[in-house]
Amino acid sequence: MYRLTITLAILCFSVTVKVNSQEMGFEEYNPKSTLVVPQNPIAKAKFTFIDVHSHQFRMATQDLSQLVSDMDKLNMGVMVNLSGGSGEGLRAMLKNVNDHYPNRFVIFANVDFSGVGNPNWGEQAAAQLELDVKSGARGLKIYKSLGLRNKDIHGKRIAIDDSRLDPVWKKCGELGIPVLIHAADPKSFWDPMDKDNERWLELKTRPRRKRSATNPAPWQQIIDEQHRMFKKHAKTKFINAHMGWYANNLDRLGELMDEIPNMSVGIGAIIAELGRQPRRAKQFFIKYQDRILFGKDSWKPEEFPTYFRVLETSDEYFPYYKKYHAFWAMYGLDLPHEVLEKVYYKNALNLIPGLDKSLFEK
Repeated sequence: MYRLTITLAILCFSVTVKVNSQEMGFEEYNPKSTLVVPQNPIAKAKFTFIDVHSHQFRMATQDLSQLVSDMDKLNMGVMVNLSGGSGEGLRAMLKNVNDHYPNRFVIFANVDFSGVGNPNWGEQAAAQLELDVKSGARGLKIYKSLGLRNKDIHGKRIAIDDSRLDPVWKKCGELGIPVLIHAADPKSFWDPMDKDNERWLELKTRPRRKRSATNPAPWQQIIDEQHRMFKKHAKTKFINAHMGWYANNLDRLGELMDEIPNMSVGIGAIIAELGRQPRRAKQFFIKYQDRILFGKDSWKPEEFPTYFRVLETSDEYFPYYKKYHAFWAMYGLDLPHEVLEKVYYKNALNLIPGLDKSLFEK
């Protein structure tokens, strides 16, 4: 009877463990590392920095004092709001900024592509952009909807290198303003959602991000459209958001940097790619130190310290804040001070006109 009781207890324990492990899916599995290594979390950037990739949709009416306070805690000198719109809405944002914190915010304009195909659309869009820049916009932001969702008046997808858009890119070169452009999304969104797709968890938890191989066009086609447009407009300065989705292939990105000298890259939303290849990424940052800009892409102050830690420290095996983006651990690049300064603010000062350089004087 005693042996039977022990046997039953063991069986029950085994069944419980098995059932519990089956009930916990990969989505919930997020173990804490037992590795003991030096930890150097950083709450504030080493140098005052410019965030070239932020979105503040209520800037026309919001109280900016709390936002500036949070920026100061991170050592953020200037925030670039890419969601400025155009016309009256843009001017309302600019007024609120200029009335309260004129040197802490920069606003980029946006273009409405809904009329592409109408006579003289390009010239009219370029003229509106020029008015927006005269009002105070310091650059142009292009959303990923161009190449993915924007259609002309005939219902056809607008390719990024569509010649009807040429007047806009040309005007940016004439005005001396940069174009920060987000094209497509990670290639994994176009790939089969199977055991080999390392963004499987993201696609499972956010199924609307999954695309077929040709929806609305192959990933490589959209990316190539962008690069052809950059090359065609060599006098215009482009900031390729998210490292052009080549942060996981820095050899290829390096080739593109060499081919397209008017293209810089921003690191928004791809820090996890850099943090898993610290030695290669450090080499890349050193080689292209004049053309890499700090950007975050979403205003969540609690996430910035991971960027600082990857860029500034030599820490090993620390977690990323979004498991569905990256289930792997991170490592610091330990960038040289002169490279950090360029990434944090100097490169942006060279690209974006009219910034207050006194904010960054030592």
